[in-house]
Amino acid sequence: MAGKFELYKDKAGEYRFRLKAANGEVIATSEGYASKSGAQNGIASVQKNAPTAEVVELDT
Repeated sequence: MAGKFELYKDKAGEYRFRLKAANGEVIATSEGYASKSGAQNGIASVQKNAPTAEVVELDT
């Protein structure tokens, strides 16, 4: 089973999404969006941009 995006409305009435790995672990969460379409656009952006995103190690 592949990972999945879950789209939901939070207690404050904002739309959010989370990305879950195949094992059910949450690996990413979104900011709150005023509209469902805004959250759907956020999902589309992650789907489009993540495959080519570079990994940058920051000094701590």
